[in-house]
Amino acid sequence: MQIEPTEFKLRLNDARELFINGKYETCEPILNDLLIYNNNTPEIFQMLATISYDKGKFNTAIKYFKRALEIDPLYIDASVGLSIIYNDLGRYEEGKKEFETAKQMFSDKQKAESLFINEILAKKHEELGDLYISHKRYEEGLENYLKAKSLNYDTSVVLKIADSYLKLNRARASVLELRTLIKHSPHILPARQKLAEIYYDAGKIIDAIETWETILLRDPGNVQAKSCLKLAINANPEFKDVF
Repeated sequence: MQIEPTEFKLRLNDARELFINGKYETCEPILNDLLIYNNNTPEIFQMLATISYDKGKFNTAIKYFKRALEIDPLYIDASVGLSIIYNDLGRYEEGKKEFETAKQMFSDKQKAESLFINEILAKKHEELGDLYISHKRYEEGLENYLKAKSLNYDTSVVLKIADSYLKLNRARASVLELRTLIKHSPHILPARQKLAEIYYDAGKIIDAIETWETILLRDPGNVQAKSCLKLAINANPEFKDVF
């Protein structure tokens, strides 16, 4: 007889509460019943392993912890529990290995969670920056883009930073930002396009033309670069013989 997923969750919650309160005798039969319906929930095996360990049934506990790790190799509680049992049995090398594994998993999990949070915060700063820019509040917009970049380096944000610098008449800062981006990510052609436009507006025609030609070497079909290059050369006939 099967039970509905909702009922399974409710019974698992009951077992979890009993387990947390140390009521192992009442908890264990519920967990064993739940295994009949679902034997792929690592938490069930982790709780059964802990109960077995409490009863001194070390081999059974090891079996349950290992099963939890088979289902979820990144289940830290099971790895820690296994290392404790190995140490209690005098199997110190195995215990040390499991402890190091658990420690590394915990570190990796913290890093992953930190990166995830940083990505969310960076996106919020980017959105806030967009809002400020839309209201022509360029300083505040730039400030938020810079915060977003510090949390999660994203090329689209760097391009917005470069554009914000231009709006604030800080062309040199914009050029520096773009050059740094191009150095680390040479394939980001919009950065080269923006840089070429800045060069052209500053009267650095040769630098602009060379930059557009570099874009076309990487992407011969780039319509924007072709158009800009043609306009630049037509507007500056003295460079026709050079390029």
